[in-house]
Amino acid sequence: MTHLQRKLASRLMMTLLILLVVAACSSKTEGTVASTTGQAAEKSLPAEIRIGYQVSPNGELVAKALGLAEKHFPGVKISWLKFESGRDVNTAIASGSIDFGLLGTPPGASGIAQGLPNQIYYIHDVIGESEALVVQEKSSIEKLRDIEGKTIATTFGSTSHFSLLSAMKQEGIDSKTVKLIDMQAPDLLAAWQRGDIDGAYTWQPVQAKLLAENGRIIITSKEVADKGALTGEFGVVHNDFIAKYPEAVKTYIKVLDEGTKFYREHSEEAAEALSKELGLSPEETLKAMQEITVLDASEQTSPKYMGTPEQPGKLATLLKETADFLVEQKSIKQAPELSVFTESIRNDLYTQP
Repeated sequence: MTHLQRKLASRLMMTLLILLVVAACSSKTEGTVASTTGQAAEKSLPAEIRIGYQVSPNGELVAKALGLAEKHFPGVKISWLKFESGRDVNTAIASGSIDFGLLGTPPGASGIAQGLPNQIYYIHDVIGESEALVVQEKSSIEKLRDIEGKTIATTFGSTSHFSLLSAMKQEGIDSKTVKLIDMQAPDLLAAWQRGDIDGAYTWQPVQAKLLAENGRIIITSKEVADKGALTGEFGVVHNDFIAKYPEAVKTYIKVLDEGTKFYREHSEEAAEALSKELGLSPEETLKAMQEITVLDASEQTSPKYMGTPEQPGKLATLLKETADFLVEQKSIKQAPELSVFTESIRNDLYTQP
């Protein structure tokens, strides 16, 4: 081999070595980037999402019945935890045992006033005729004022309790003249069947069961709301969860939106799915669905509801007024300023980046 040939061979070997080193570094870098990207994607979702729900005929219950959360969160364990009332949901939020929860306006306002670690991200429904004062057919109660001296059951701290007290205030009835009993829905139904109570202010599906057992309606929450005491149900998310998984919250909003649209566009199929959850016939379920107003994602930021970061809606004012009422009733010690309620509403989740 000549000197020139040896020189060329040496250069060729050097070039090959350089290419091998570059390729190795590139492969290592790509592997690191892929690994980092995979870790970031993995951290964007938790291993488990715990949803505290109530048996209410709304879009969230449809989402549960259709398995929509499981569809939108593949690989994530979805735990549906049933609660009988908003006060129990508040307790679960306070202890950190759930990530999402459903609350009525009174327990929701109470929770904000007491500084619970949650924020409002979705309005599930506006309550109408789905909550009502139902009395025994055999009772002498013909109108609201006739409940004086009677035994009436409701779930304290709930939307039903709030509407009952509001109706009594609107009618000028002193609460001391009525024997009000605090009962969860299942116990309330049992007390009705035993004849221990003259009436009950409650929600679906228990309301339908009371009516089926010789009950009749005296006043509904729609009538109470028409006189200024509106009630509804909204979703809250734990502060820690939304801080760590904001995209998961947005995805769950999509789950609720899909459930609500199915509720509206396929009402009979939705009633069929919900009937199993509610323990009612599909016909009774459809009637219960027609007694509330459900909201999809596009309606959340309406001035009537959550509003926008720039123009807050009426929800904050409603919660403030509800909290003030709860102070009057000595259910809570004090109500914070309107700004505290405004800041608890995450209407920014609906703005496009």
